[in-house]
Amino acid sequence: MIKRYLAGIALLTVITMSGCSAKVQETTADAGTTPAASAPAAEAAADSGAASDVIEIEFWHALENQYEETLNRVVGDFNSTHDSIVVKPMYIGNYSALNEAIVSANAANTNLPGVAMANIPYVTGYGAGGLCEDLGPYIQRDGFEIDDFGEGLIQAAKYEDVQVALPFLVSTEVVYYNRDLMKELGLEMPKTWDEMPQFLEKASDVGADGKTNRYGMIIPGWITWYYEPFFVNNGVQMVTPEGRTDLASDNSIKLVSQLKDWCQKGYTYLATGEDAASVMRQNFIDGKALSIVYTSSLFDTMADSCSFDVGMEWLPGGKTKEQELGGNVLFLPAKNDQKVKDASWEFLSYLMSKEVNMIWASESGYLPTRKSVQETDEGKAFLEKKPEFQIIFDNLDVITPGIQRSDWSQASTTWKNWMDEIIQEDLDVESALTEMAEEIDEILGDS
Repeated sequence: MIKRYLAGIALLTVITMSGCSAKVQETTADAGTTPAASAPAAEAAADSGAASDVIEIEFWHALENQYEETLNRVVGDFNSTHDSIVVKPMYIGNYSALNEAIVSANAANTNLPGVAMANIPYVTGYGAGGLCEDLGPYIQRDGFEIDDFGEGLIQAAKYEDVQVALPFLVSTEVVYYNRDLMKELGLEMPKTWDEMPQFLEKASDVGADGKTNRYGMIIPGWITWYYEPFFVNNGVQMVTPEGRTDLASDNSIKLVSQLKDWCQKGYTYLATGEDAASVMRQNFIDGKALSIVYTSSLFDTMADSCSFDVGMEWLPGGKTKEQELGGNVLFLPAKNDQKVKDASWEFLSYLMSKEVNMIWASESGYLPTRKSVQETDEGKAFLEKKPEFQIIFDNLDVITPGIQRSDWSQASTTWKNWMDEIIQEDLDVESALTEMAEEIDEILGDS
């Protein structure tokens, strides 16, 4: 098997300070800019009479408040070692807001960013639209160690075999569980989907009145990324080689029927609707859920929020136990001039370095992206500090980039909506999935 390794928009707007002006989008978000880090470098350049050689870079990102300290320090370190490039981080908003910003800037062909952060599912659309620079020449010129990322991360940042991006802050799906309560109940996390019924029955606390006091496991339903591995590992093809979906197959019908049954019994629920994520987290924190499916990037948040010992486990598998890569990548918009691209690549490659990646891995829930760090003192220290991540390193071979089609976002939204209706409105599983598959096939066929 090809080895796969783990692993909105952040934009990097580059403005040459040679008399030409460019309007830069401002932000009042808490993650904000770091003028203190960048101003001294610009002033020093001006004092030396080299202001025309300084390139100012605005790094637009989707990193929220909890990452501000790390971001500012990383950017500050770059500024202190580069006299001709000044970086100012700008928080633009979530991935959706950043997507709108980069698409608008590209269409207007004005005030383009130098580097952009994108949620992994956006890569295919950006590549198809010609928005991304081919990074191959830069990688080859500088001898950049692209293979150190592993096949899964490399493929997630490609479009039609062209390396249009590089993986930055990445994650995968995991199950968080209350280790203290698990020991008290004498239970272990299920390793396979076949073990789920028995686990959920014992792990859940449902009263005689049918009210659930404690869910065995809560499964997010606000995006399909969280439950897609259950289908893949139980023999369901999201998109077949013929370009159709297998989501109305017998395997899919069986799996959805089980999910619906467990929801009706009060063992679990598909977390959807307003504030679904925060409600799910609070249920776990309050001991109203023994376990939850979530992203590995929030390990620190979950561990710090809970009064009990938080464990982390791989999702229950089936015939296979593949999981998908989540998180973001960075890329260079293709329409900038070469001077801007070269400066942008300088900052981009710095962010991709082993040292910077380990800073992010150590101070957040994101994963080390480089294979080689496992053998370094920093990598060993990371696992010593966060031994729960050993389960991810043990499964590096089965982390995949997921479905890389520009139409999958629309198809997965259709799937998500139908799943919610099937469970919430008690629809007949087989007929509903059949109708849903017809809609998805239309979407796939149109593209």
